[in-house]
Amino acid sequence: MFSKSCEYAIKAMIFVAQKSKNEARVGIKEIAKGTDSPEHFIAKIMQDLSRRKLVHSVKGPNGGFYLDKEDLKASIADIVKAMDGEKLYTDCVLGLKACSEKNPCPVHFEFKEIKRNLIGMIENNTIGDFNKKLDSGKFFLKNQ
Repeated sequence: MFSKSCEYAIKAMIFVAQKSKNEARVGIKEIAKGTDSPEHFIAKIMQDLSRRKLVHSVKGPNGGFYLDKEDLKASIADIVKAMDGEKLYTDCVLGLKACSEKNPCPVHFEFKEIKRNLIGMIENNTIGDFNKKLDSGKFFLKNQ
C-alpha cells in the first residue's frame, strides 16, 4: 500500500511523538532502534520530514527531533502525501496507467472500497491519535 519510506516515516513520527513529551528531543540512532528501521534511511526520512515542517529538528549536542502540540494534529495522510505524493489517491493498485472507471483493471471495483476506507483512516487519524493508542498500552510500534 505505502512505500517503505512512507512506512518508516509513519513509524518514526509516532515514535518521536512518544519521546517528545516534556519537550524532549530524540536522535536518529534512537529513532532507528525504536522503530526497527535502518539508521541511514531514517536519517534521510527525518531530514525530509523536517524540511516539510512535519517535525522540528535542533542541531548540536542536545539536538534531535521533536513534535510540539501543534505537530500532533498532523494527519497520517500528511505524512503519506509528503513521502509518496498522491499515488494512493490516483494510482491503480496493479500499477496500470490506463486503469479508470471506464477502463478498469480486474480488481478496480473491489479495491475501490478498500482504498476508500484506507484513505478515510489516514485522513481522519492524527499523529496524536496514534500516540494516545500507544499510551494505552494495548498497541505496539516495534517487533519484540
